[in-house]
Amino acid sequence: MAMRFDLTDMRLFLTVVECGSLTQGARSMHLALASVSERIAGMEAALGAPLLERNRRGVRATAAGEAFERHARSILGQVEQMRGDLRTYATGLKGRIRVLSNSAAMAAFLPPHLCRFLATHRDLSIDLLERPSAEIVQSMVDRRADLGIVADITDFGPLQTHLIASDQLVVVTHHRHRLARQGDVTFADILGEAIVGIADTALETHLAERASRLGRQLDYRIQLRNIEHVALHVEAGIGISIMSSALARQIRRDLAVVRLSEPWATRRLFLCARDFSALTPHAGLLAKQLLEDAPPGASGQ
Repeated sequence: MAMRFDLTDMRLFLTVVECGSLTQGARSMHLALASVSERIAGMEAALGAPLLERNRRGVRATAAGEAFERHARSILGQVEQMRGDLRTYATGLKGRIRVLSNSAAMAAFLPPHLCRFLATHRDLSIDLLERPSAEIVQSMVDRRADLGIVADITDFGPLQTHLIASDQLVVVTHHRHRLARQGDVTFADILGEAIVGIADTALETHLAERASRLGRQLDYRIQLRNIEHVALHVEAGIGISIMSSALARQIRRDLAVVRLSEPWATRRLFLCARDFSALTPHAGLLAKQLLEDAPPGASGQ
């Protein structure tokens, strides 16, 4: 028998498990007890394993039932999320633009641009998600977003791109550190240092690749997502950190910021799309604004 379960089956099973009783579950779902028993028996037959154990006090999930319960909750949660997403279209919003951004652009470049765009276009909304650059490229290829903003340390694949900003990598240390008084520092000079890492997959991969060319690897003592937590650890002398200058400007603690001198330490940010000429009118408006503020000499790829 094919294994087919509809959403009602899943809700029914979860209700019975939560109530611990077929009778209570039937009452809660406003169904006849015989109908509930029949549906669960049909699910068990389709699965080829019992989902519920009957005992004097009622019922409880078997091991197979617990697995079914876990997946059912996940599926029903996704359905609710889908309904929520689609409801926004039914409430009069005239257009949504889905934008994926890497952490460097999210930190400083994007917010003022998006603020100006939303203030100008009152009937438009933006779904903004932060992702590593490589993941953004794949999502764009798979048509899961309108626009992406990525660093040039990733392979753009078949996407069209426009340079929109540059972003310098810097080393952040406490003021007593030997590097603190230098104007800039080479990558080779910091390879022996303990690192407080930022959970940015694209940057981490990029730095690992550069270290391996020198026959070395970075010594991460800890990796953290929150920039203030990174700064806390650097201030305590746990290690130094490598990050974009945009992120470093957000740190509120008194730390030394030293420029990383290699040419590759200037990361360039690119706006990308599958085809700029085929964007939705809404996404086209946003792309136009971002490109108007791009540095001179920016060109498509």
